[in-house]
Amino acid sequence: MTAIAPIVPGLCSVTFRSLDAATVARHAADCHLRAIEWGSDVHVPVGDLTAARGARTICGDLGLVVASYGSYLSAGRIGGVGEVRAVLDTAAELGASNVRVWAHGAAAAADLSTICAEAQDRGLAISLEYHPGTATETAASTNSLLDTAPGDNLSTYWQPDPSLAPAAALAELEAVLPRVSHLHVFWWQPDYTRLPLADGGDLWLPALRLASGTTGRVALIEFVRDDDPVQLRADASALHSWLGRLGGRGS
Repeated sequence: MTAIAPIVPGLCSVTFRSLDAATVARHAADCHLRAIEWGSDVHVPVGDLTAARGARTICGDLGLVVASYGSYLSAGRIGGVGEVRAVLDTAAELGASNVRVWAHGAAAAADLSTICAEAQDRGLAISLEYHPGTATETAASTNSLLDTAPGDNLSTYWQPDPSLAPAAALAELEAVLPRVSHLHVFWWQPDYTRLPLADGGDLWLPALRLASGTTGRVALIEFVRDDDPVQLRADASALHSWLGRLGGRGS
């Protein structure tokens, strides 16, 4: 079968907050992951353009793509356009094509209009964090927000709610799938206890199958059991195995 729009395997740098950026990138490369989402909380703080350039250079040296800037900018709670511009300017210096933002409350749609307009001026896409406890905790609430704040450069991430059984989580993915940019990949118990990713094959193999075929999607491993780089190797192996089973559409 001809390979069409493979899902790219990657890593979120927040998986290893205690490690420096060079070590995080090396772990990703050693596990044959091909992209990184750099978090703004530790590795590339907002406004630290030196750190942004450094992470960009590290990725270039290792052949890794900067898939996204994982910011904690929250639509509905922004302090002004200056806060937005600082995040987006850092993302541009990082060489990211996408910026992850959060959404909370009734003002989220209005703030997203501002964020998306500023991002458009910089050639950046905006993706919503898909997360319990936010305005984008379900497919229904996410689609509603996207309908209210439309933008050519606005989409959403997807990740499973640990409280849902695989069938229910897959239904959520299907409902929002046309608007999904990237995936955050992990396997947790409902109480958020982290488990080996390989244990989640009943969800992740069909989820990756659903998400395959659209150019540019990245499956970003986010958090591993015990924050252990050895566990990352096992989780990356599981992800590679699943991608390899998608009729030639994997890594």
